[in-house]
Amino acid sequence: MTRRIDSSLRLLLIGWLAALMLAASEHHGQVTFGGLPVPGATVTATQGDRKFSAITDQQGVYSFPDLTDGRWTIEVKMLGFATSKREVVAAPNAPAASWELTLLPLNEIKAEIKAASPAPAPPATPVPEIQGPPPTATAQKTPGESDASQNTSDGFLINGSINNGAASPFAQFAAFGNNRRGAKGLYNGGIGLILDSSALNARSFSQTGQDTPKPAYNHFSGVVTLGGPLKIPHLLKNGPNFFAGYQWTRNRTATTQFALMPTPEERNGDFSQKTSPIFDPTNGMPFSGNVIPQSRISPQTRALLGFYPLPNFNSTRYNYQVPIVSATHQDALQSRLSKAVGQKNQFYGGFAFQSTRTDSPNLFDFLDTTDVLGISSNVHWSHRFTQPLFLNLGYQFSRLSTRTAPFFENRDNVSGQAGITGNDQNPLNWGPPSLTFSSGIAPLTDGLPSYDRNQTGALSYSMLWNRGRHNLTFGADFRRQQFNYLSQQDPRGSFTFTGAAAGSDFAGFLLGVPDTSSIAFGNADKYFRASAYDVYFTDDFRISPELTVNAGVRWEYGAPITELYGRLVNLDIAPGFSAIAPVVANDPIGSLTGENYPNSLLRPDKRAFEPRVGIAWRPISGTSLVVRAGYGIYYNTSVYQTIASQMAQQSPLSKSLSVQNSPTNPLTLANGFNASPSITTNTFAIDPNFRVGYAQNWQLAVQRDLPGALQMTATYLGIKGTHGAQEFLPNTYPAGALNPCPLCPTGYAYMTSNGNSSREAGQFQLRRRLHSGFTATLEYTFSKSMDDIAAFGGGGQGSGSQNTMQNPFGPNNNAPPTASAQPSIATAQNWLDLSAERGLSSFDQRHLLSAQLQYTSGMGSAGGTLLTGWKGALLKEWTFLTQITAGSGLPLTPVYPAAVNGTGVTGTIRPDYTGAPLYAAPSGLSLNPAAYTAPAPGQWGNAGRNSITGPAQFSLNASLGRTFRLNDRFNLDLRVDATNAFNHVTFTSWNTTVTSAQFGLPTAANAMRSVQTTLRVRF
Repeated sequence: MTRRIDSSLRLLLIGWLAALMLAASEHHGQVTFGGLPVPGATVTATQGDRKFSAITDQQGVYSFPDLTDGRWTIEVKMLGFATSKREVVAAPNAPAASWELTLLPLNEIKAEIKAASPAPAPPATPVPEIQGPPPTATAQKTPGESDASQNTSDGFLINGSINNGAASPFAQFAAFGNNRRGAKGLYNGGIGLILDSSALNARSFSQTGQDTPKPAYNHFSGVVTLGGPLKIPHLLKNGPNFFAGYQWTRNRTATTQFALMPTPEERNGDFSQKTSPIFDPTNGMPFSGNVIPQSRISPQTRALLGFYPLPNFNSTRYNYQVPIVSATHQDALQSRLSKAVGQKNQFYGGFAFQSTRTDSPNLFDFLDTTDVLGISSNVHWSHRFTQPLFLNLGYQFSRLSTRTAPFFENRDNVSGQAGITGNDQNPLNWGPPSLTFSSGIAPLTDGLPSYDRNQTGALSYSMLWNRGRHNLTFGADFRRQQFNYLSQQDPRGSFTFTGAAAGSDFAGFLLGVPDTSSIAFGNADKYFRASAYDVYFTDDFRISPELTVNAGVRWEYGAPITELYGRLVNLDIAPGFSAIAPVVANDPIGSLTGENYPNSLLRPDKRAFEPRVGIAWRPISGTSLVVRAGYGIYYNTSVYQTIASQMAQQSPLSKSLSVQNSPTNPLTLANGFNASPSITTNTFAIDPNFRVGYAQNWQLAVQRDLPGALQMTATYLGIKGTHGAQEFLPNTYPAGALNPCPLCPTGYAYMTSNGNSSREAGQFQLRRRLHSGFTATLEYTFSKSMDDIAAFGGGGQGSGSQNTMQNPFGPNNNAPPTASAQPSIATAQNWLDLSAERGLSSFDQRHLLSAQLQYTSGMGSAGGTLLTGWKGALLKEWTFLTQITAGSGLPLTPVYPAAVNGTGVTGTIRPDYTGAPLYAAPSGLSLNPAAYTAPAPGQWGNAGRNSITGPAQFSLNASLGRTFRLNDRFNLDLRVDATNAFNHVTFTSWNTTVTSAQFGLPTAANAMRSVQTTLRVRF
């Protein structure tokens, strides 16, 4: 199923990550001359005052393992060759760079050799040759330390000479002079296996305390890679360099799922064990002895009740537990080609393919299948007009199709056989309607059929001009996107039972009387189209050796999405929300306001100018003290996709309802999807002047080296978000209050862009450089985030609540609402007081501590470098790595699951806080149920949004690995990774639905220890 990420949350995360500058990627490439690899070349990566150096290995390959994502200037130097320099972008999965060197004229080569000749020195003391790992990037040293990159000439000297002895860190690999061991192939590659199984992994945590057998399962992945120059005898003598990699994955994964199922007594209508009365919805009178007569149980209920299994143990909170085994099969292919043409042109590109097949069973033994097929390709041309002026052109194309087949598709018409009318009973959408209960009984749900095809074509252009102290970059990008959906939002419909109809949610289900119903189907095929543009300019100005300024501006424009056949619907709303009328894209003139709307029904926002500036300053020359500061604005131009999904599934093009059971509009399981004509048929509307949200980011960092190979960095970060999405329910009022506007339309959600957010953080990092085989990083972050934005959980549903109610307005085209899933858009409780929604952000984590430690044996004489014999073979060159993360809990919202008057929405109302200690919970619970009660009549709940702090978070992962050098060409990599190495139980969140039997209980636990073994042969 397509997973949709909330647009406004993405906005803040984009700004946060950009401000933190934590993203890091590997950049690698190959240096060649005449198509042959060039070893010993010095490669330098520079960004501002940061500089890293590496030396190419015997295959001409270099690697920078952790460059910060962004633009870097790469320079390649080699004695006898012209220096090559250009700008590259470090990003995940970025293609490898290729460098074709140009030989200098003979007189210039002689001049370089003469200038680089070392002064006479005594003969070098012979030392044994020590084979080490391939050269890697080294951080720039502070003033006073030795230069890690040395002179370029050192890389060309013969092994055994004074400046390049075999034991030197700049030792040349066996490719020159008397240390040559014979010719090697021009190709490199590898074969790898990744294995783990239930035999090595810990059993899943049982939250109910019941002993559930661990089923047998396994994970298996195979990896094959090959790269080198492409040559075909008598046909292609000097072809491009290529790389190809293939991954083959077959995984079966087991989880333990738990739930509350109705007891045999409840299934028969016997509620005598309950103290609260069960009453007849038809007359309001209680049933004798709290027992519902068998004759009153509806036939629709009997048909649906058969899907619920009987409890397999006794408990009032959870009484059912079962292991679930899912399967994933995946095949993936990546390939790259690069070719230098002449001295000024470089062509490179790639092609990737991925096929994933997933089997997903659920608690009710419904097996859904998902097939994902994707391809992506890119081609780039780099041209050097002059030494300082470069051109880069590129084109990217990607296509992704997702096919989801639910269990009941073309199998069993559950609704038709049960006598449920009004929903879509097309064979593709056969199956039961979704059922949700406020008491904590497991919701009945299954996936929805879909066949989605998304396609993107993108053009990119950039120029790099080095002029004096300025590195100027300017460019533009264009993307054309297609989102083709063949799916329904909620074709089977959804029923919610809160207990309002009969005093108990399950009693209302037995009587066939839901408290709310919602449905959305019709207009299944939707063809969305969107274009995105950007233009940018950046100047990296090195004012002095101590001061660098990087300044620029970017303009972005993401056009509102249109539908190929104009099938979008919005509501034309009169002032004061006193009246509404549908507006269709094909006829975009509002009948109430007389406004003329564009075909997207949203007016475009073309004001996304994003100035950005950053400085790096060394206030005291010759010291390690560095001050960095930056400011930037970032727009969320991809906000329109989820909006279009909601606008496309509306009346008059579709059937869309969200209604509440009432005397004037009684609902039953049989006719709950046939609404009264007086009910608003549309469920969503948006301000036509909706604005794209943006975030302002600023940071200030101070970095300094400390004794003992330590480096300290202290950082302050701030983010201010503006124009975030807000959603509310017009003309609604609390239970027990008089309706202030009986004739005003209700039953729909309205979205605006008036939300705001803020985040401030202080971060301290202490890093130990690699010394004697040991390196470590310790980082602590203290932060606070607040917002009133719907996308950040600004409405009702508490994160992770096991029994939160469904939101029929979410852009959920591929999956029905479920009890454990959070809506993409949270709705405000009181539409007349949106400021009351301001609270902690759902991702606010006040304290976060992380540590990464790495030790490699055999570093230095004390570490055992000179060990020989069995001790050396056993103990040397092992690398141990561990990552530890500990943090405070995330905020959660208390939920009172009652329907909002005039709508079919549940989950937006919050309870009243009684003043009882929230965390002084009874035994077995983490939250105190006495802390909350139903809202006072005529009032909204006074409990704050995200006012509960969830459980603390902790993780510890570890790995152990070593490379065994089988001979000069073949290496064997062995790596063992352990996730949750200590098998420590960490709960993700708590149930915060106050009427649920699971209130205050953890909703889920983290995965227990798993061990994965990786074997790879490289050549």
